[in-house]
Amino acid sequence: MLPARLRVLYLHGFASGAKSRKASFFVDKLSSFNIPIQVPDLSQGDFEHLTITSQLEVIHRVIGSEPVVLIGSSLGGYLAALCAARYRQVTKLVLLAPAFGLYHLWVKQLGPERIKRWQEEGSLSVFHYAEGKERAIRYQLLEDSRQYSPFPDFGQPALIFHGNQDDTVPVDTSIEFAGAHPNVELVRINSGHELTDALDAIWQKTQPFLFGNILENRC
Repeated sequence: MLPARLRVLYLHGFASGAKSRKASFFVDKLSSFNIPIQVPDLSQGDFEHLTITSQLEVIHRVIGSEPVVLIGSSLGGYLAALCAARYRQVTKLVLLAPAFGLYHLWVKQLGPERIKRWQEEGSLSVFHYAEGKERAIRYQLLEDSRQYSPFPDFGQPALIFHGNQDDTVPVDTSIEFAGAHPNVELVRINSGHELTDALDAIWQKTQPFLFGNILENRC
């Protein structure tokens, strides 16, 4: 039988939400086995003033003191790594295209001119996938992200899935991270950043990593 206090926390990506396709996929899979899973809204209704610090504060309020598995996608994967380095109660992690080196990714992708304009104007317009429209994000997101380690150093077992054709967070970031962490297994997939076309394959690998044959015995 499953451990009485087994639970999972799913952390969604940037400009996403608690009802994203990936979040819903894991909620359906785990809920069918009566495994508690929480998917907090990391922006708490204030996307414009979103920062790494504000999201970590949300997670701090919900993570609790009992053992917890973290599943995170993109920015949520980076946040999960930061939390694993902070909290002993995090037992395992599943990271989907984690946005390691977030600050440097933003700087490289936007370029100096757009970064300068973002700083001068105070906000940047980005597409919010959960809302299906453009939303403003304040410059403080970039400024705040600079203080956090690009590659959080945690020792818990972790499974990373990353698409070889990811043009948002290059797979090289996960290759570098996994190469320096023997506790991490990297699974490269012929897919892009979203990985939504590979969810069944991801689950086939995730299930035994998290639970061994426990779930199969409950069928």
